[in-house]
Amino acid sequence: MQRPMKRCDLLSFGLFLAYLLYPGAQTVTQESESRILVVVDMVQLNVAVTDEKGNYVTGLRPEDFTVFEDGIPERIAIFGEGNEPTLPLLDIAGGNPSAHGTEPHATRQRTPSEEATFASSINGANVFILFDTSNYMYRQFVFAQDAIADFVRALEPANKMAFYSYSRDLSRASRLTSDRFQVLRGIRATVAGDDAALYNALLLTVKDAAQYTGRKVVVVFSNGPDNASTVPPEDVAELGQSSGVSIYMISTQQARLDPVSTAVFERMTAGTGGKAYFAKSWKDQEKAFASIRDDLAHLYSISYYPQPNPNRGWRTISVKLLGERLKKYHIRTRNGYRPQPIQFSGKATASPSRSAPR
Repeated sequence: MQRPMKRCDLLSFGLFLAYLLYPGAQTVTQESESRILVVVDMVQLNVAVTDEKGNYVTGLRPEDFTVFEDGIPERIAIFGEGNEPTLPLLDIAGGNPSAHGTEPHATRQRTPSEEATFASSINGANVFILFDTSNYMYRQFVFAQDAIADFVRALEPANKMAFYSYSRDLSRASRLTSDRFQVLRGIRATVAGDDAALYNALLLTVKDAAQYTGRKVVVVFSNGPDNASTVPPEDVAELGQSSGVSIYMISTQQARLDPVSTAVFERMTAGTGGKAYFAKSWKDQEKAFASIRDDLAHLYSISYYPQPNPNRGWRTISVKLLGERLKKYHIRTRNGYRPQPIQFSGKATASPSRSAPR
């Protein structure tokens, strides 16, 4: 008589199937009845390419780029430039070779998450604006509101926006929307007030942005250093890197005078593929916002499904250009991410999350 399958047998069989169907998921430890999976969805990169003068290089094709994760060459699955429609290069549903001749990553039907990714990838970026309304902002408040409002009005219609503000606490004045008037009302309703808990607010903003597919960007306007957070900036930077959220920071000369804040702002933005600006005047603030708007219009979108990789810790991403003619150009993108482990046990079972691309 064949014995019935026990619960642990079913669990092991399910994990074995998950490994076969999703090459990006590896079992990393096995202790008694517990299991941990590292599940990695599509990795999405915002890539800026500039020449020696800082001008954007346009018109590049997928075959001009190579992507490596921990030194492993990856196959580009989706490619796009600026706000133009993206090009799917791997036929996930049918398993056909890509447009430039690579083999398919898998032969399976797309998950609902992947369908949403493909559908949303033809749109612009999801832009989360985070405005410092702390007592650091008293002298700059009206000028900063004007600069942010002009940024919102001039941003291309393909982009969606959310507007948050912070002092000691975070206020979500306008959730992600295409309605520019709703965002502008949120900007005009802000008032200056308490101490500045920048990293607390930024962590919550990055978490919100990470829930969405496609390009995700946080634009921070901060007039000074953080003096009230309980969250270290390193945690914010790693979450931004691991969730694929690029962070741009515009600050004033007052923050520039604080060497710690300066170093943190520059390191955080560089690690996520964004940029840091230190404005001496309100005119410089407007120029910084214009530079970010220009950046969003010229970023290349490159997405891939990671090849099998036993590394369950920090994974390094490297993007390079092929050909002697292109090697002189500069690339800016995030430098890596950490896959999110998911615990399975006999007491509480969780399903692998396949929500937003990394």
